[in-house]
Amino acid sequence: MPWQKSFSLSKRSKGVHLVTDEVAQHITEGLQNTKIGILYLFIQHTSAALTINENYDPDMSMCLDKLVPESMPWLHTDEGPDVSHVKTALIGTSLQIPITDGRLNLGTWQGIYLAEFRHLPHSRKLVATIL
Repeated sequence: MPWQKSFSLSKRSKGVHLVTDEVAQHITEGLQNTKIGILYLFIQHTSAALTINENYDPDMSMCLDKLVPESMPWLHTDEGPDVSHVKTALIGTSLQIPITDGRLNLGTWQGIYLAEFRHLPHSRKLVATIL
């Protein structure tokens, strides 16, 4: 049976943050009766992204800053030098994760990350759909 829930993550400032446990807490109800399925996770923002990466990777944020520096001559500056939209386009707004026996079937070292591109802390809204 399809299941869906919208929820917000805790506020975080700029950086790449491991959120696997926080996401799992919000989707426990949907996972518990799913023998085999898929989680579609979507972030409803254009200045933050979702990615799966190694559980501990401090280089992600630094690498993104080098790929898309704030020092570029940006035209869209209503909210400051808006590198966030470009970074979101590169990283993406959704993930698909297999579910096996009521658990996310991530690899041993994999985790779900929120890539927050705004300097000030924001709470980000996600939509989780389990099929």
